[in-house]
Amino acid sequence: MDIGIGLVGGGYMGKAHAVAYSAVGAVFDTALRPRLEMIAATSAESAERYRKAYGFARGTGDWRDLVADPKVQAVVIASPQSTHRTIAEAAFAAGKPVFCEKPLGASLEDAEAMVAAAEASGLANMVGFNYVRTPATQFVRRLLADGAIGRITWFRAEHTEDFLADPGLPATWRTMGRANGCMGDLAPHPVNCLLALMGPVAELSARIETVHATRPGPDGPVAVDNDDQAQLMLRFASGVMGHLFVSRVATGRKMGYAYEIHGTTGSIRFDQEDQNAVWLYRAEGPEATRGFTRILTGPDHPDYLPFCQGPGHGTGYQDQIIIEARDFLQAIATGTPVWPTFRDGLAVSRIIDTAFKASADGCWHAVPHDLPQT
Repeated sequence: MDIGIGLVGGGYMGKAHAVAYSAVGAVFDTALRPRLEMIAATSAESAERYRKAYGFARGTGDWRDLVADPKVQAVVIASPQSTHRTIAEAAFAAGKPVFCEKPLGASLEDAEAMVAAAEASGLANMVGFNYVRTPATQFVRRLLADGAIGRITWFRAEHTEDFLADPGLPATWRTMGRANGCMGDLAPHPVNCLLALMGPVAELSARIETVHATRPGPDGPVAVDNDDQAQLMLRFASGVMGHLFVSRVATGRKMGYAYEIHGTTGSIRFDQEDQNAVWLYRAEGPEATRGFTRILTGPDHPDYLPFCQGPGHGTGYQDQIIIEARDFLQAIATGTPVWPTFRDGLAVSRIIDTAFKASADGCWHAVPHDLPQT
C-alpha cells in the first residue's frame, strides 16, 4: 500500500529525506511504499525547483497547503527549528503522523508543546537523530545490553566539527540566536547518543562559551550571540560518571561524533569519521597479547545487509536517513512507537536546557526525568 509523503523544507536535509523516501521501499521492502506527493518551501519558485529535482508530484510555497492536502498522509519536517512546533501541531490536528528533524523545537517550551500534541493525537511521531542508527552504533547498543564489557565505569562523548573554526568567516544565521548555537545545533546528537547507550542523566555541570566573540559583517564586526563550544560533566542515573564535549570550532575535526566507554572487563571506542568500524577491547588472555580489535561492520550487524552483502564495504550518511524512513513507516503501519519518539526528543531538550542553567550559575543541576528518556 502506498502512502503520500509531504516534505517541508527542500535544503540539505530536505534532499536527504527526499532521497530516503524514494529508496526505502526498495532497500527494506517496506509494507508502506512512499509516494512523493508534495514539497513545501519558502516560495512557490523554490518549491517548484525542489519538486523537479527530487521527483515530487507537486510543490507549494505555503506549508499549510501541504498539511491540509488530503493526498498528503504523513508529514516530514526538515525546515528550520523555529518552525517545527507550528507545523507539527498543525499536522497532528489534521490527523497526520509527523517525522521531525532534530532538535524537536527551538526551545524546551516548544518541545513540551510538541510532545503534548503528539500524544494527544495518538499518531506516529519520530525525531531525526540519524547518527545513532549506524550499524556500528546499533551494534554497540547490543554489546552493552549483553554485558560485553562488564559493569560500565565511565563514558565520554564528543561532537566536534570545524565549520566555524576560522574567526575570519563572516557572521551568518548560525551565529545568531541560542537555538542556532553549538548547543542547539550539534549537542542534541551526542546527547541522544548518550541517552541511548547509558540511559537517563541524573545531574550535570556545564560550561558553555563563545570562542570568537565577533565575526566580519558587511559594515564591520558583528557580535556573535550564541555559543561555539561546551563541556558537560555528567552523572547518570546508574551512578556512572561521564563527560561530553561539543564544538563547532574544533580545527581539523569534520564529523567528530565519537564516544568511548569503559567497563570492568573491556572498553569500546567509536568515531563517526570512521563510521563502519567499532573498536572493542576485552580484558582476556595474557597482558602481552591484549589490545583493541577493529571490527568492521558487515551483514551480521544491524541494518547492514539490506544495503550490501559484503562485510567491510560500509554504509554511509544517506543510509542512516533511509533507516530512519523505514522506522517511521513501520511506526505508521503498525501503530507501535519506534524510538526515538517526540517524548525521547524532549528528554534531549531537557538536558540542553539544564546545561544552560548549570553554565549560568556554575552549579550542578538535577535533570528533570519525570518522562522516560530512552
